[in-house]
Amino acid sequence: MHEIEGDVENLENLATKIKSWGAAFGFQQVSIIEPDLNNASKRLQEWLAKGFQGSMGWMGEHGDKRYVVDKLVDHTVRVISVRMDYLADTNMIAVLRDDNKAYISRYALGRDYHKVIRNRLAALIKKIEQELPELNLSQRPFVDSAPVMEKPIAEQAGLGWIGKNTLLLNESAGSWFFLGEIYTSLKLPVDNQKQENKCGNCRSCLKVCPTDAFPEPYVLDARRCISYLTIESKDAIPEELRPLMGNRVFGCDDCQIRCPWNRFASLTQEDDFTPRHNLDDPSLVTLFNWDAEDFLEKTQGSPIRRIGHERWLRNIAVGLGNASGSNTILDELKAKANHPSALVREHVEWAIAQQKEKLSLE
Repeated sequence: MHEIEGDVENLENLATKIKSWGAAFGFQQVSIIEPDLNNASKRLQEWLAKGFQGSMGWMGEHGDKRYVVDKLVDHTVRVISVRMDYLADTNMIAVLRDDNKAYISRYALGRDYHKVIRNRLAALIKKIEQELPELNLSQRPFVDSAPVMEKPIAEQAGLGWIGKNTLLLNESAGSWFFLGEIYTSLKLPVDNQKQENKCGNCRSCLKVCPTDAFPEPYVLDARRCISYLTIESKDAIPEELRPLMGNRVFGCDDCQIRCPWNRFASLTQEDDFTPRHNLDDPSLVTLFNWDAEDFLEKTQGSPIRRIGHERWLRNIAVGLGNASGSNTILDELKAKANHPSALVREHVEWAIAQQKEKLSLE
C-alpha cells in the first residue's frame, strides 16, 4: 500500500463531497491539510521538560508517532480535520455562583463525545471508500485518542487558532467544540485557510483561572488545572488548591466562559449532547449520595464514568467543603467519614474541618 494519487479534478470533486458529507454528519467545519507538526512537537518537548504534564506520562510516550503522521498510520499523507459544537446550555455562571450546586464541565453533560464523533468519522470514511472502491486506502479516525496533536492540526486546517488558554478559538464559534481527525493515504487537495491569532492584548482567560494554572500566555501547568486535578489525576488533590476549586467537581470552563470570542458560540444541534440527569444544574449533596451503582447507571455512556466512583466522591467532597456552612452538609460528610477508600476519607475529613470552621464563625 502507498499514498494514493489520482486525477486532480476527481480529487477536487471528492474533497468537495467530503466537506458536504461532513456537514450532513453534523460537523460544523471540515478541512483537509498536509500536516507539518515540527514546531508543535518542539513546543510539546519544551512543555514536557518543565514537568507541566503532571502524572500524564503518556504525553511523552510514542516517540515521533505524535508528529510524524505516517508513523502512526501507515502511508498517511493528509489529515481531514473536523469540528463539532457541543454547548447545550447557557447557565454556567449561575451554577458557579451557587455553592450548593456542583459544576460539571459542559463537554461532559451528555453522551460521550468520543463515541458520537468516532461513529460519524467512521461513516465519513465509509463514504470515501464507497466513492473509490478500487483503491486500497489506509484511513483511520481519531477523537481525542492516540498520540494525535489535535489542536495544532486543527489550527493548520483553519478551524481556529490556539489561544492564550491553550484551547482552539474560532472567530465565529468561540471554543465550545470538539475536534476529530481522519488520517488518510488519499492525496486530496489541501485547504489554505489558516485563521489569524486574534487574542491581541486580552488576558481574560489568564486572569479568571481559579488556580492560576497559566505560568504565561499559551502555556498551561496541568498540575494546577482543575480539569487535570478532577479528571486526570488519581492522587489526592493538593490541599492548598482545594479552596480554590469552589464547586467545580468535574473539569472547569472558566477560561472559556470568560473568553470574549465565546460570545459568538452557537448552541449545539446534537441531541446526544443534551444534559442528562440534571447534570447541568445538580446539587452537591444529591451527587454525593450516588452510591457506586447509581454512579455506574447515571454515567453510562458519559465521559464522567472514566474517573470512577472513588474520584467522583473525592471531587464532590472538596465541593462540599467549599460550600457555605451547613449542618445538613456536615451530616452528609460525616456519613462518609469511614468510607472504605483512604482517598475519599482524606477529602471528607478536610471538608468536615472546613464546614466546622464555617459553622463556628456563624
